[in-house]
Amino acid sequence: MTRPDGEPRFEDYPLTRPEYISALVHLYRGELARANLWRARLDTTTNWAVFTSMGLLSYAFGSTGSSHASLLVGMVMVVHFLLLEARRYRVCDVWNSRLRMIEENFYGPILTRDLASPRGHWGELVAADLLHPCYKISYLEAVRARLIRNYGALLGLLLAAWLVKIWIRAEGPRGADTALDNAAFGPVPGLAVLALVALLYGAALAVLLFVRRVDHPESAWSGGPEMEVDEHL
Repeated sequence: MTRPDGEPRFEDYPLTRPEYISALVHLYRGELARANLWRARLDTTTNWAVFTSMGLLSYAFGSTGSSHASLLVGMVMVVHFLLLEARRYRVCDVWNSRLRMIEENFYGPILTRDLASPRGHWGELVAADLLHPCYKISYLEAVRARLIRNYGALLGLLLAAWLVKIWIRAEGPRGADTALDNAAFGPVPGLAVLALVALLYGAALAVLLFVRRVDHPESAWSGGPEMEVDEHL
């Protein structure tokens, strides 16, 4: 096809090898910048969780009169940061997956001087993901990944500190009853608080035990019918 002035369209010109390589290099640099940006966002969320936990721990044990409620607030805040970071992790994984596809099938063959790419038609997969981006892992898989990486240790530390805080004044033969009384939070009885904490940590444990493990999220790069398309990516 030609334009009204008789000149062929740009798309009708053949793509030369230097043009292809140059375009792919710029695409890689752009995807790398995006991946680094979201990686920094992950670090920011983790820093928030660490600073919040350390600050509340210092307050809770700064004096004997400090309430254990600060540690309960810390648990809720850390879970909030976990859920926020899981969402960011899913987006970051989109860019990482494209990077791995280009590195394995373009730069890898060049460096090994073997121009046969490990995965055939990988360029079509990259193009399809650019046109119809989708998450490569589910939200719960992202939560599990961040729990293992950072947040499991923070939640475990807060739980241990909370148990010590409510038990520290429990003395005598009725120590268990006293510790349960210490767990009360305002009008909420200690047993109810204990049940809520158990529910929170039971949910975290269930995610660790029953959600599918993803060792290499980029291995699921091509997506599938269960992967939803996100128009905001």
